[in-house]
Amino acid sequence: MRPHTTYSAMLAPFILLASAPLGVLAGDVLKTNGYSSCLTGTPDIKVNKLDITFDRSTKKVVFDVSGTNEKEQKVMATLVVNAYGKEVYKKEFDPCDEGTKVEQLCPVPSGTFGARGEQSVPDQYLSAIPSIAFSVPDIDSQATMKLTAKDGGQDLACITSQVSNGQSLSTAGVQYIAAGIAGAALVVTGLASLAGAGQAGAPSSSPTFTDVIGWFQGMALNGMMSADVPGVYRNWATNFGFSTGLIYWDGMQVSIDDFRANTGGNLTQNSVEFLKNATLVHVNQNMTLTKRAVNMFLRARDDLNVDQSDNTNSTEGESKFLHEVKGVQGFVEQYTVPNGNAFMTVLLIFAIVIAVITVGILLFKVILETWALFGSFPKKLTGFRKRYWWTLAKTITNLILLLYGIWVLYCVYQFKNGDSWGAKTLAGVTLAAFTGVLVFFTWKIWSTANKFKKMEGKPDALYDNKEVWRKYSMFYENYKKSYWWIFVPAIVYMFARGCVIAGADGHGLAQAAGQLIVEALLLITLLWTRPYSLKSGNVINIIIQVVRVLSVICILLFVEELGMTQTTKTVTGLVLVVVQASLTGVLAILIAVNAIIICCKENPHRKKRKEAEKARDLDNLTPLDARNSLLMDPQEYKRTSLPSPFGPRTVGYDRVPLAEQHTAYTGPGGRQFSDDQGHLLADASTFGRAPSHDRSPSRERDDVEYGYAQPPGYGPVAGGAPWQPGMQQTGPPGKGGYAY
Repeated sequence: MRPHTTYSAMLAPFILLASAPLGVLAGDVLKTNGYSSCLTGTPDIKVNKLDITFDRSTKKVVFDVSGTNEKEQKVMATLVVNAYGKEVYKKEFDPCDEGTKVEQLCPVPSGTFGARGEQSVPDQYLSAIPSIAFSVPDIDSQATMKLTAKDGGQDLACITSQVSNGQSLSTAGVQYIAAGIAGAALVVTGLASLAGAGQAGAPSSSPTFTDVIGWFQGMALNGMMSADVPGVYRNWATNFGFSTGLIYWDGMQVSIDDFRANTGGNLTQNSVEFLKNATLVHVNQNMTLTKRAVNMFLRARDDLNVDQSDNTNSTEGESKFLHEVKGVQGFVEQYTVPNGNAFMTVLLIFAIVIAVITVGILLFKVILETWALFGSFPKKLTGFRKRYWWTLAKTITNLILLLYGIWVLYCVYQFKNGDSWGAKTLAGVTLAAFTGVLVFFTWKIWSTANKFKKMEGKPDALYDNKEVWRKYSMFYENYKKSYWWIFVPAIVYMFARGCVIAGADGHGLAQAAGQLIVEALLLITLLWTRPYSLKSGNVINIIIQVVRVLSVICILLFVEELGMTQTTKTVTGLVLVVVQASLTGVLAILIAVNAIIICCKENPHRKKRKEAEKARDLDNLTPLDARNSLLMDPQEYKRTSLPSPFGPRTVGYDRVPLAEQHTAYTGPGGRQFSDDQGHLLADASTFGRAPSHDRSPSRERDDVEYGYAQPPGYGPVAGGAPWQPGMQQTGPPGKGGYAY
C-alpha cells in the first residue's frame, strides 16, 4: 500500500517540473486522472483504486489507494515521470530503508490493503515548481509506479496515471458555445432567407450556417487524424464532434450493440459496456502509450475507507483496463461511442433530425390550413401550402449536402473496419442513395443551364427564373452567375476528403499528405475563381480554407515518420488551437453583425427588384397606354405644340380623317357611310371632350411631330364636328365618305 503513498509524496514535485513548457490558466491543484495497469499478464499485486491530489496552497498530497496482494512479500519501488515524450525523472527506492521507509510496504501485506491519508511536500520541491504547471490545459505528463520483488526482480505491479491540473480544452462549456454559434448561424441564415422572400438570385451573407458547420467539421476531422496529435489539440477538436453527428446516448448505443450482435458483430472489445470500464490510451511515438483517461468512467466507483491492516473490511473497486486507440477510433470512442457503432450512430442521429424536421413542417402546415379556414391568410405563405412536399424534399437535400463529406467518411470507415454485415449493408445503401440524390440534382441543374444557354446565350435563368431558383438554388445560391457550376468541385472535394481520412486511417503520413493535396486544390480553386457573389463570402471562405491548409501542414509535423520532438508538437498544437479559436470567435462576431444588418437594413435584393419593376413600367408606356395619365407627372412630358392649320386644339382626341382611302375594304358589300349615318360620326367626334378629364400628356404633341400631314379636303364645318371632313365628296354621288 505504501508504495502508493511514497508515489503520492514524490509524484507532485516531479510532474510539476515536467509541466514547465506550457501555461496559461489558473488553479492550485494537480491530480491523477484515472489509472491503468502497464504490466502484461496478471500482476501479483492488483491496484483497484488510485486517486492522488496535490494542493499547492496547503503543500499537501492527499492519496486514496487500495488493492489486493496474493502473498506477503518485500518489494522495490520505481517511480518514473514522463513529460512531453521525455523521461524527466526516475528513482528506485527500497520501502524498508530508513530514508524512504514506508511501513505498509515493508513488507506488502497479503490480502486486501488500502490507505487514505496525506503527506507534506518538502519546500525544496515546491520552490522548483513553475506556476505555469498549474495553468496549462491538458498537460502531457504521466507518472508510473513499478513494484518488483526484492528477491529475483520479478515484476509484481505496474500502475500508470495521467497527471492533470483540472484544466482541459474538452469541456462542456466550449461545446455549448460551439453549438450556440452553429444555432445562431442557422437562425441568421433563416432570417436572411425570409428577408429575401424567396426572390430569385438573392445570395446569403457569409458566414452562413453551411460555412460554420463546414468549419466545425474541418476541426473535428483534424482530431481524427492518425498522426501523433498532442493531447491539447485532440481535446480541442473533440468539442466539435457534434457537427459530425457524434452524440452519445446510452440507450441508443445499447440498441446498436444488440443490432450488431445479431448481424455478425463482435462485442468483446467493441461495445459500450467495454468502453465504460476501459482507459483510453492514444499510441505515441516516443512512449509506449500516451494516456488519456475517460473522466466519467475512470474514477473507481467505490469509496474505500480502510485501515492499514490485513483485516480491513472494504468493497473492492472495479479494475480498469488499458484500451489502445488511434485515429478515427480514438476520436469517436472519446464520446463513449464504440468503434463499430460510429456509422450507425450517425445514421440514427440523421434519421432523428429528419423526423423532427418532417413533424415540424407538417405541424406548421396544419397551423396554416387551420388559419386559412378561420382567418385571413398571409399571401407570402401561400407558396408553402402549395409546395409542402417540395419544401420537405428540399430540406432533406440540404441536409444531405451539408453532411455528405462526413457521411462518406463514416461509410468508408465502416467498410474498412466494420464487423457487422447489417451495418455495412446500410452504409452501402445510404451512401449510394445520397450520392444518387446529388448526382441527380447536378444533372438537372447542368441540363437546365445548357438549355437556357442555347436559348439565351447564357445560363442566367438559373438565377432569374423564379421557378428554377426555387428548385435548385440550394446548390449555387451564393455563387456568381458565371460560376454557378462551382458546387460540383465542392461535392467532389467533400467526397475525396472523406475517402482519404477514412481510407488511410492508421497511416498518418499518407493520410496527412493526401488531405493536404485535397485542401490545397480547393484553396487554389477559390483563389482562382473567387466564386462567391458577395465579397464577404469570398474573403471569409478563403480565410477558412487557408487555415485548413495550415492546420493540415501542422498535422503533417505530428506524424511519427518526421521524428519531431514532443515539445515541438505540443507548442505547435497550442498555436493551432489559438488560431482556430480566434477564427471561430471572428465567425461568431460576423454572425452577430449579420443579424443586426438583417434587422435594421432594407433587403438589398428586394430594393433592386422594385427598382427594376419601376424601370420596366416606364419603358413599357405607349401613347395609347391608359397609365399615362395615372403614373406620370403630366409636366414631365409636356411640349409646346406647333400651330395647326385648323386652329388650336384644347380638348378631344386627335383628328381621325375620313377621306376616301383605298386602305379600307371597298369590295362588293363594303360598308360605306351614307347620309343618314353622318350624325353618328358627329356624335363620336365629341368623345373625350368632357371638361372634367385632362388630355393625356403624351397626346398633346402636334401631328407634325409624328410626321403626319393633314390631307387636302378636310376642314372645319360650321355646326359640324371640329374634325369632320369637308363638304366636298370624292366618292360616288349621294354616298358618304369611306371610313379611314
